[in-house]
Amino acid sequence: MYVLIVGAGKVGWNLARELIAKGHEVTVLESDSRRYAVVEEELEHRVLYGDGSELWVLERAGIERADLVIAVTGDDEDNILISQVAREKYGVSRVVARCNNPRNLEHFELLGVKPAISATDLILRLIEHEVPKYGLVHLLDLPEERLEIIELEVADGSEAAGKRVRELGLPEGSLVISILRDGGGFVPTGESMVHASDEVLLVLDVGIEERVTELFTSGVAPAA
Repeated sequence: MYVLIVGAGKVGWNLARELIAKGHEVTVLESDSRRYAVVEEELEHRVLYGDGSELWVLERAGIERADLVIAVTGDDEDNILISQVAREKYGVSRVVARCNNPRNLEHFELLGVKPAISATDLILRLIEHEVPKYGLVHLLDLPEERLEIIELEVADGSEAAGKRVRELGLPEGSLVISILRDGGGFVPTGESMVHASDEVLLVLDVGIEERVTELFTSGVAPAA
């Protein structure tokens, strides 16, 4: 496929290397002359000098035939603009944007720029996953489908510990989809036992998170 990357910082440069190595056609746009000169030594004709927020620059880079546009500049406003232009003006179906400041994620979402990737947000999620005291971990939100996938560590003495999945009394709109135990995981049946220290993945309807959490993290049964 043809990939247009706007921004030749470390992220853009490394992405270009990987995509080229996989056999894709890649063009990288960079607006900083010094950075352009450095990257051009390696990527040669695959990097162009210019401001990716300007239409004529994007057109010169071939955005009209791009299969994928990746906006990874250091400026969130530029990344939003580039993504919107790629999708709405040039009809690019696949667009990925970098969000430098996680506080701006809601602006990306409000303007329909998605997926927007925040390195800070991803690192925080990894920290939550590796530090059990956080308890509840959001793995995936699907707002358009009104679903979310969460991970919970089963607390010793909780309502769930020592019960079979069918005995959990989960509220309507929730389903256990995986249990992780002793370094491995499996898809449970109704007869599968839930043990303390298990990590349980569930898919939920939006709005019942707190009720499900109580079941796995305390000795108090969730409200009916």
